[in-house]
Amino acid sequence: MKVLALISLLSAVSAFAPAFTGKPLSTGFSKAALSSPTALEMKYTVVLVRHGESTWNDENRFTGWYDCPLSEAGLKEAHEGAKLLKSEGYTFDVAYTSTLQRAIKTLWIILEELHLMYIPIVNTWRLNERHYGALQGLNKQQTVEKHGKEQVQIWRRSYDIPPPPCEESSEYYPGNDPMYADVPKDLLPYTESLKLTEDRFLVEWNEKMVPLIKSGKKVIIAAHGNTLRALVKHLDGISSQEITELNIPTGVPLVYELDENMKPIKQGDAIAPLTGKYLGDLEQVKARIGAVVAQTK
Repeated sequence: MKVLALISLLSAVSAFAPAFTGKPLSTGFSKAALSSPTALEMKYTVVLVRHGESTWNDENRFTGWYDCPLSEAGLKEAHEGAKLLKSEGYTFDVAYTSTLQRAIKTLWIILEELHLMYIPIVNTWRLNERHYGALQGLNKQQTVEKHGKEQVQIWRRSYDIPPPPCEESSEYYPGNDPMYADVPKDLLPYTESLKLTEDRFLVEWNEKMVPLIKSGKKVIIAAHGNTLRALVKHLDGISSQEITELNIPTGVPLVYELDENMKPIKQGDAIAPLTGKYLGDLEQVKARIGAVVAQTK
């Protein structure tokens, strides 16, 4: 409505312009722009990438905050994702990732392929994978055999029920890792549900990332399955029930177009319930999603 009012005002002024200048007044907008009330609305692009397969993904173990490297297959996935972004002409101003090497290495590979290794990289624990508590390090299938598929599925996929907590003496408690020495102890988890993961991720999203994006910076986020599930749940308004069935494949760029209110604009090739689109062959993407589901069969 504001754009239409501006057009009407400019049209009225231009009607009197010849009397003073002998020339019509230019509005500065093309006819196409003036014909569309949404033409001046802003649109922002954010790219999400789940890290390539890690060595513990390959061993089918609960990884969480454990800092394992990419596997050979994961390195290949990261390079393939990088090539997809390059072929589509994507570029970025700022990169966000976690403190875990599998996500960091995936990001480095992408930035190297795009000749963007000079851009700022923000590493934050708030983008770390969900902490799996006492399950960290355990084989997923063996855990199913011990506790039953239903219970493990609840621990893995329920929105607000965390796995059993790890002990403070555990090697998997973040308070024992010098990497998190600067993080207030009361913020470090003993275990996390997806809800708790979402809560700590959205602090970074709302306070740091959104202002950057709105300032016009093009942002890429290289993170983990659960932190990215938390973000797309927030963006797409996915219910706590539906998010339990959503899987994000490793190494495949997921592109979101956001309006000026940070609401997603649905892409034509989006795979429901997401409104963002995966790059590459969608049948291969669906096959990778199925591979994630099969981890605890």
